[in-house]
Amino acid sequence: MWATHSCFGGKQATLRFCAAWILCSGGILNSAETIQYHGYSHAIELKNKDVRVVLCPEVGGRVLEYSFRGNNVLHLSDQEKHWKPGDKPQSSAGRFDIGPEFVVPRREILWSGQWQAEVTGELSATLTSQPDPATGVQLIRDFRLHKKSTLLECRQTIVNVSQQTREWCHWSRTFVVGKGICVIPLTEQGQLPHSRFPSKYVMYEDRGVINAQPEDPNIRLRENALEIHPTPRKPKLGFDSYAGEIIYLAPNDLMFLKRFKTYPDRVYNEAAGLTISVWYPDREMVELEPIGPRESLAPGESASFTEEWWLAPFSFPTNGDAVDHVRVKQTSNSLR
Repeated sequence: MWATHSCFGGKQATLRFCAAWILCSGGILNSAETIQYHGYSHAIELKNKDVRVVLCPEVGGRVLEYSFRGNNVLHLSDQEKHWKPGDKPQSSAGRFDIGPEFVVPRREILWSGQWQAEVTGELSATLTSQPDPATGVQLIRDFRLHKKSTLLECRQTIVNVSQQTREWCHWSRTFVVGKGICVIPLTEQGQLPHSRFPSKYVMYEDRGVINAQPEDPNIRLRENALEIHPTPRKPKLGFDSYAGEIIYLAPNDLMFLKRFKTYPDRVYNEAAGLTISVWYPDREMVELEPIGPRESLAPGESASFTEEWWLAPFSFPTNGDAVDHVRVKQTSNSLR
């Protein structure tokens, strides 16, 4: 259940320190407070014994850090680390968005604008965008870190603030540290629906062409999951799995698990009806993208989509060692 202790200072207020809750019990320190983080003077930190989360309301309502014992799984660019007020907005690390990608208009207010923020509980906070005339919506992002685990709940709510029906979907666009191994569990065998794609995925070719029958030796089917590593022939990939998980084995010895609900009976309005997309370029980041179903919202209506984020120590395979999928599954199943 989400906490709702409101301490907002009004529609025009920038982020201010609202509250901090600190619990000391058995050596565990839990807190939520406003901090300075690189060039951001109004970041919000959520912290328990092992995990630190840093939220950014000043540019786009994002997660700048999601770390386990000081080890950040998110890719924070060098440009962002040196950002200061008045500079061109930077947008790396834990980004969220709305889609579908090919038809949603430009939305700088949502993507890089200033958001309001409030601490809402012992380990929770809410970031709220300004209303966006281009899309007709306002976004609310609620974050809650659990007291004794790595679980970070990220809930995005789309609110139709226009005078006409709007049809958008949740689109997460999280940058993680690059060169890792991405594992996409597939819908369990024997369950419907099966994949529409012969290769269990699609590959975006040049000029927006979607290849529904690609071949790439760097994308392998193993243990009813697709394993991506190293860089594929083309970076943007799409999946229609209803397993509701993305597993990323980061080179800094972390497993990052995203878990989310899927809806086989609903319409997914991305161009290829995707539930997941991955962008894996030959660069310092990889993008993990859960996609929600189409939300048809009348004026005043809203819809929410929740991602569960988890972290666990996981030694990165080296020297050409194969991924131990039994250990991957055991570790991911332990994160509940």
